[in-house]
Amino acid sequence: MRNTLMMLVALMCALTVCADITPAADFDLQEMSGKWYTVALASNAQWFVNNKAVMKTGTAVIVLTEGGDMDLTFASLKDDGSCFRATHTAQKTETPGRFTFHSQVWNNDNVMTIVEVVYDDYALVHTIKTKEGVSEASVAVYSRTPESSEVVQQKFTQLALEAGVLPDNAVILPQNAECPAV
Repeated sequence: MRNTLMMLVALMCALTVCADITPAADFDLQEMSGKWYTVALASNAQWFVNNKAVMKTGTAVIVLTEGGDMDLTFASLKDDGSCFRATHTAQKTETPGRFTFHSQVWNNDNVMTIVEVVYDDYALVHTIKTKEGVSEASVAVYSRTPESSEVVQQKFTQLALEAGVLPDNAVILPQNAECPAV
């Protein structure tokens, strides 16, 4: 049974990698710039399954670089009062709304696609993370406020299902205090 489940999860991940994820039409990185809250996450990745119960909202700050790439800084306050922080420079691709970056923190390569965005409200973000030849998909909701509407949550759930994420692995994150500025 366990082997069958593992094979099913591996197949779902493989299908997700092959899925044609289309970026938002007329994507504008300048409009995307600024502070966002990560209010929902979904993934079948084992690291996510192991940690989803303790995850809470965090922030993502997007800054347009001179070359048209994106500096992306994540911060999340931990229960012990310390902050997890990660910064990546995501390179633009020939497809507006799609970026690539290598995470030094997780030692993986990422293809991030902004699937849908209302610049003053929310963004649905799909990322394929590849490490040692294994690819896993994740879906996130970035919101300009620490909450998201029921409509956005439904869009998130639908995108997560389309990406092959099991329903139990799509989580609306509980609110959390923010990390102090550095």
